[in-house]
Amino acid sequence: MQKNLIIVESPAKAKTIEKFLGKDYQVLSSYGHIRDLKDKGMSVDVANHFKPDYVISPEKAETVKKLKKAAKEAQTVWLASDEDREGEAIAWHLYTVLGLNDNDSKRIVFHEITKPAIVNAIENPRKIDLNLVNAQQARRVLDRIVGFELSPILWKKIKPSLSAGRVQSVAVRLIVEREREINQFNAEAFFRVNALFLLPDGKSVIKAELNKKFATETEAQAFLESLKNAIFTIEDVSTRPGKKSPAPPFTTSTLQQEASRKIGFSVSQTMSIAQRLYEAGFITYMRTDSLNLSTLALNASKKEITDEFGAKYVKIRQYQTKTKGAQEAHEAIRPTYMNNHAIKGSDQEQKLYKLIWERTLASQMADAELERTTVSIGISGKASEKFLVQGEVILFDGFLRVYLEDTDDETSDENTDSLLPPMKVSEKLLLNEASAAERLTQRPFRYTEASLVRKLEELGIGRPSTYAPTISTIQQRGYVIKGNKDGEARPFVTLILKDNNINKKVKNETVGADKNKLMPTDSGFVVNDFLTENFPLVLEYNFTADLEKEFDRVAEGKIQWTDTLDKFYKLFHPIVETVSAMKTEYKVGERLLGTDPKTGKPVSVKIGRFGAFVQIGSAEDEEKPQFASLTQGQSIETITLEEALSLFGLPRTVGEFNGKTVTAAIGRFGPYLKYDNAFVTIPKTHNPYTITIEDAEKLIAEKQERDANKTLKNFAEDAKLQVLNGRFGPYIAYEKNNYKIPKGIVPKNLTFEEAMKIIKEAPEKKAKGKARKKK
Repeated sequence: MQKNLIIVESPAKAKTIEKFLGKDYQVLSSYGHIRDLKDKGMSVDVANHFKPDYVISPEKAETVKKLKKAAKEAQTVWLASDEDREGEAIAWHLYTVLGLNDNDSKRIVFHEITKPAIVNAIENPRKIDLNLVNAQQARRVLDRIVGFELSPILWKKIKPSLSAGRVQSVAVRLIVEREREINQFNAEAFFRVNALFLLPDGKSVIKAELNKKFATETEAQAFLESLKNAIFTIEDVSTRPGKKSPAPPFTTSTLQQEASRKIGFSVSQTMSIAQRLYEAGFITYMRTDSLNLSTLALNASKKEITDEFGAKYVKIRQYQTKTKGAQEAHEAIRPTYMNNHAIKGSDQEQKLYKLIWERTLASQMADAELERTTVSIGISGKASEKFLVQGEVILFDGFLRVYLEDTDDETSDENTDSLLPPMKVSEKLLLNEASAAERLTQRPFRYTEASLVRKLEELGIGRPSTYAPTISTIQQRGYVIKGNKDGEARPFVTLILKDNNINKKVKNETVGADKNKLMPTDSGFVVNDFLTENFPLVLEYNFTADLEKEFDRVAEGKIQWTDTLDKFYKLFHPIVETVSAMKTEYKVGERLLGTDPKTGKPVSVKIGRFGAFVQIGSAEDEEKPQFASLTQGQSIETITLEEALSLFGLPRTVGEFNGKTVTAAIGRFGPYLKYDNAFVTIPKTHNPYTITIEDAEKLIAEKQERDANKTLKNFAEDAKLQVLNGRFGPYIAYEKNNYKIPKGIVPKNLTFEEAMKIIKEAPEKKAKGKARKKK
């Protein structure tokens, strides 16, 4: 009989823990939650104090069977799932399903997977914290109620297959509102003046910026004219000490943000890699909003800093958590052993570990000591306009020796701080060159995944365990995309004063381009507007944040979880009934663009089952309305009447090629050319509305060449058998199945018998849906 059974969530965690314990301990994995609310129906009995209807997940039946058998054979079952609310709920479900009791089971928690931590946890077991379990249940049940009651309304009022979530809908609202701010923003041009001055030593040149900006080219030109005969004098040189302090160690949200800025990881990617590092015993628990570090970690950091850089670089700090409701774990994210400067693992794991190690070490290092110098240069005949020079010298690098936090600020500082040469008040300077460059006022920035996490945290919406799933969900549901936005080329004027002459240069620059930013889709706009108008309570930032505080109070044992749900449901359900019964004269999301000049019929844009489309006419007309889908890059939010009408120009005749007509059109898989009963995809580099016959001929010829090279061999014995050339090399195609050709065989030389033998001996293909494992 096995003495001890330890149950954790993941096999990787089990494998690491097994290394630390002897033969008296068996470690098994539950592979996450073993049961959840039923998929069908709401699975919540509202009338019976919101009692959840839990079922064992079908894919977990075998796991549960194995765990039950092992639990019966063990003297003591140790429930060792993660220490947050989700982990506590997993432990409670295991306790219930496995039929355990307080005599034969114990709950243990640890925030790092090291031998001392595991041994300490076993020496200090506790009971399952039902307050934490109930906080998780409250969130799970409330989110199910919102999704179950809102989604059918979206199907009915907008289109089928839509869904709504409490936190997800608020995240979409943030992105929609930001996109509208950008669309409504009117950039204003201004001119920034910089100058290069030669110091009295005849060698040193400094760059300075004027303390004033000009609204027009005429004003900038007049100012440069006034500099031609001006005298420039140093009026003030001020030097003041300064310091920079290190950023605190990582929480979940700051790790997600910094990994995005420094390494380019997505939020979900960061959490996946951090999970692997935690389960391998390299870092502490990765879902936390605490900034605290243990005494052990502080002492280990002190030793590393002293050994590596000297005692003067040490400044032990204990940071205070500012996030309201911080409760998920007892420590910030840090390496389990500070003397491990690097780890073995994948390239991504090494990069993230290095980031965590450096941030943790830097948080316990001395401030950087600086000296900041500002020089003011006066212009004769002008009292208010001054040229300013700023420089910064690092006197002691402190934590900068190891790490400097990045920011999301996308503005560039053209007057970079630097070391300045010696300068004295009253010294006269010689103007080498002055320039007035046209710039634009900066529009609001689109959210990155990382900056959205920061915003959600600022608003008190969500918790460490919910940030990544929220951002993944809104993209999976098609309300938001992470993508690139092409900018617009715009001419910019630069006026240059040199040798008492002013020259004008005009060059084109691209403005408004974005990369890897979150943008709402048409569905995102329409669903957000509908929910904001009809369910302002659900979309209200403060209300959503207050619910998080309610969950925190449940976790602290201050209120009953069913009371929180009851209070919410009494507010929410009557609105659902009212909106569901409400009839509207127009389709939700419909936008009237104007009138078709040819027919006099209304032109509108709306969201449909297969996406956004333009409609000419209405259902009440005798003639059937005309429809056209929006193309990539177009949005129901911004499309104009002219752009909408142009969509009805397809299919269009492009011209003739070898005596046959070439037609351009758009189908369900995108734009294409039709030629001689064959279809040729039009790539993104071409537009179906404007593609020329010359470009079409090239695409057709390329397709014909690919088709000609595709078939390597046919077989007279069976017309269904072919040897084809694919993206990954030659293969055998037979009866809608593909077969790999073994190495060493020349595809063109294959005989019918050899090909059929390869097919017969090929491994049996897995059924669809089972071929891929969940990531």
